Amino acid sequence: MSKTDPMFSDRMLSLGLARVSEAAAIASAKLIGSGDEKAADQAAVDAMRNQLNMLDIKGVVVIGEGERDEAPMLYIGEEVGTGTGPGVDIALDPLEGTTLTAKDMPNALAVIAMGPRGSMLHAPDVYMEKLAIGPGYPEGLVNLDMSPTQRIQVMAAAKGCRTSDVMVCVLERPRHQDLIAEIRATGARIRLITDGDVAGIIHCAEAEKTGIDMYMGSGGAPEGVLAAAALRCMGGQMQGRLLFRNADEKARAEKAGITDLDKIYSRDDLVTDDVIFAATGVTDGSIVRGARRDGDYLETETILMRSKTGSVRRLIYRQKNH
Repeated sequence: MSKTDPMFSDRMLSLGLARVSEAAAIASAKLIGSGDEKAADQAAVDAMRNQLNMLDIKGVVVIGEGERDEAPMLYIGEEVGTGTGPGVDIALDPLEGTTLTAKDMPNALAVIAMGPRGSMLHAPDVYMEKLAIGPGYPEGLVNLDMSPTQRIQVMAAAKGCRTSDVMVCVLERPRHQDLIAEIRATGARIRLITDGDVAGIIHCAEAEKTGIDMYMGSGGAPEGVLAAAALRCMGGQMQGRLLFRNADEKARAEKAGITDLDKIYSRDDLVTDDVIFAATGVTDGSIVRGARRDGDYLETETILMRSKTGSVRRLIYRQKNH
């Protein structure tokens, strides 16, 4: 049982969580390649919310679709579940990679994490500078105060390889031009991704499979909490620091209860207790297969993880394609 809430049984809730991400993936999969990002996202949101409301939880969305005035459903602070059972924090992204889905590009996922109440940072909707590596390295091997060059040199030394054998995952954005140039100047290689940095960070935890050693760059802070939940289950290190572009964004952080605006958050600061995490593939990716039609059936693959036991399950679900 969790140290926070004796009613939080991650074992009993995990399969229910898988059903939630499956429902969102199936709903959005019908719009793969449609070019309609909004419709794909809305389909995922509706399906995820319907399934969440069937779970016997007193759930609160702490990472969701936006503030209450921006999102009609799965907004931050929305209460979900039947209202009976344990109090839980929920972090979700019904469709991580709306553009990827609309364009039928790889690594679109339906993602959700759940932990006891108070276990997840209420991250405001601002950017976060992120750094992640996989399991098996000394604690604190790399940090956000190091330059990208130093991080790569330290990683190469820890791996016992040349810097040219280090692969870094970076979100392809104009703001990362200098970062990309500095990484390449070390001789290290870069895998650029167009969207979906939760998947990008998870790739570090499966370096043998994905070839990615490290994730660097800035992306949404809410996605940082989701990624930390995954790494808490899979192993690996992560640091995050909130980035503010204006006074409005700082006010948003203060409203979320954040007082130290310069704090560097570790993985276990972002997610402080045992969590369960589920991600279902919408389009094909390196973590899970995308949803696919097989005759009259639709099939999905889900990765379901529990941090308490370190267990990782892969679930194949088939349903009649209505």
